[in-house]
Amino acid sequence: MSIFLDRDTRVLVQGITGRMARFHTKDMLEYGTNVVGGVVPGKGGETVEGVPVFDTVKEAVAVTGANASLVFVPPPFAADSIMEAADAGIGYCVCITDGIPAQDMIAVKRYMMRYSREKRMILTGPNCAGTISPGKALVGIMPGHIYLPGHVGIVGRSGTLGYEAAAQLKNLGIGVSTSVGIGGDPINGSSFKDILQHFEDDGDTHAIAVIGEIGGPQEAEAAHYIREHITKPVVAYVAGMTAPKGRTMGHAGAIISAFGESASEKVEILTAAGVTVAANPTVMGETIASVL
Repeated sequence: MSIFLDRDTRVLVQGITGRMARFHTKDMLEYGTNVVGGVVPGKGGETVEGVPVFDTVKEAVAVTGANASLVFVPPPFAADSIMEAADAGIGYCVCITDGIPAQDMIAVKRYMMRYSREKRMILTGPNCAGTISPGKALVGIMPGHIYLPGHVGIVGRSGTLGYEAAAQLKNLGIGVSTSVGIGGDPINGSSFKDILQHFEDDGDTHAIAVIGEIGGPQEAEAAHYIREHITKPVVAYVAGMTAPKGRTMGHAGAIISAFGESASEKVEILTAAGVTVAANPTVMGETIASVL
């Protein structure tokens, strides 16, 4: 099993005619992802890498039966694209776009609340690397060859640290059930605790790796949730031990402004919740191996 993606997932790429979207669409197809269509208003009827392009998500879903979407749309229009996917009945949406205004994401979050929890689209990102269920499907920009199929679920704010964890696990002969990037923006579609519950419910995930960083309350909220609801072993790494308060580090989500938002405070909170914390990024793999 895996979460969100499997071999039968039918994927749309919104913004497919852009340079980077074309590149990663080809990569996803070569990985074996079932990319069934693209969406770019005004370019319906074209093809990209043999994939048909439609003018609207609703039309694409009607023709292809797509149930997942990857958003490669520029920041000014990305929020509208996410909401269009939600309206068209897409079940799982990954937004790669970096630089979406926080106000736009607030509008997206409010918009999606109009749907009942059962019918509400799951959104990961924006500003994330995507999601991969190794050997089944890749929806995003991560290098698929570093992921070995297995039983460790990875959820992280940092894409590159997620890659590093997966590569270390592969070197140890340990595989990944699903790796989910939730994105580094201050307002994102899904939090750590949203994803943690999916891993808890997945019989094929035996341990969970949480990759956090400075800024925001998400790691502290995850720690509380883990203590109360997660029965599987959890390993964490929190980046930014030397980051100064009040300075943005890397992207908009990584800024310390309150208690519990520095790396050292997050490590303390996670440890108190029973989470095994890796001392530095070079030992993420062996720390995960130690709890299996």
